[in-house]
Amino acid sequence: MHEFVNFLWYPKGYLDTQSRGLWLLFKLVQLLLWPLSLLFAGIAALRRSLFKLGVKKQSGLPVPVIVVGNITVGGSGKTPTVIYLIELLRQNGYKPGVISRGYGVSFEGVKSVLPSMCARDVGDEPAMIVGRTGVPMVIGRNRIDAGEHLLTHFNVDVIISDDGLQHYALGRDIELLILDGQRRFGNGLLLPAGPLREGLWRVKQVDAVVVNGGQSFEGEHAMSLAQSALKPVAHSDEQAPALDEAVVAIAGIGNPQRFFTSLIDAGFNLNRVKAFEDHQAYCEEELTEFCGDLPIIMTEKDAVKCRDFAKQNWWYLPVDAKLSSNFDRLILDKLKRWQS
Repeated sequence: MHEFVNFLWYPKGYLDTQSRGLWLLFKLVQLLLWPLSLLFAGIAALRRSLFKLGVKKQSGLPVPVIVVGNITVGGSGKTPTVIYLIELLRQNGYKPGVISRGYGVSFEGVKSVLPSMCARDVGDEPAMIVGRTGVPMVIGRNRIDAGEHLLTHFNVDVIISDDGLQHYALGRDIELLILDGQRRFGNGLLLPAGPLREGLWRVKQVDAVVVNGGQSFEGEHAMSLAQSALKPVAHSDEQAPALDEAVVAIAGIGNPQRFFTSLIDAGFNLNRVKAFEDHQAYCEEELTEFCGDLPIIMTEKDAVKCRDFAKQNWWYLPVDAKLSSNFDRLILDKLKRWQS
């Protein structure tokens, strides 16, 4: 199913490797899904109109809010961007906090995310963000409640919303749209025929478009992900695998192939790879059966879900977002204008 959806939503790159008959089949599926995309568009437009007309209320918070989101389904690089913003703000004297939905976690109300908490309790991305930065963070379905809880219990003067571009109930001062530079907008269609949550018109409304890898165009801000040295998922006395040593790679992120390609480009000898669903929950038996005695290399987002049962030869590859000084100035200038 995952491969089917990738072909349907992101046909570029598949057309040269698949038969014309299969390509026509997927075009037929897109056509059949088109009425559902129209229905999705109508519901989304109605919801936005209710906010514009004041029928539904948008509530602001007493500090500036930066929303980091996308208009496509799946990963695009939001988490590295959030971590980059946390460090940028701290370096310039701000005290940032983060709010998020806490994907895949069931709980009532809101919950503070502490460094000691497991991914299964707060979600993989919140666990990773707090584990990496120690930032004050609150998760909850209602972003306004999460923001108010954050301000009440922590010393915060800027709030970063991890995702939530379509959560219009939350007022925002800066909107950042993060885009996978390789996949971009896919086939350009709305769900379910394509990967778009909102139409391409939304791109012109945000404060900045950040392009993660691939090609960026005029007016967009290019972002690259710089790799660090391998780190053990759990405490390990072993040496990290050498580049010529056979390893297994796994990834449960929005675009797993990007991670595998980055390992190959870095010179790692990949014996085999396995792509899991985004936010995949792991178990020791499944991973051990797949990798045997070979070392595993995974993403940092995967690592936070494997710490409790990781073996000594399991490793993760940290990455850090790199953005231009122009992007930094854009964010800091907008915050200064808010203060004035």
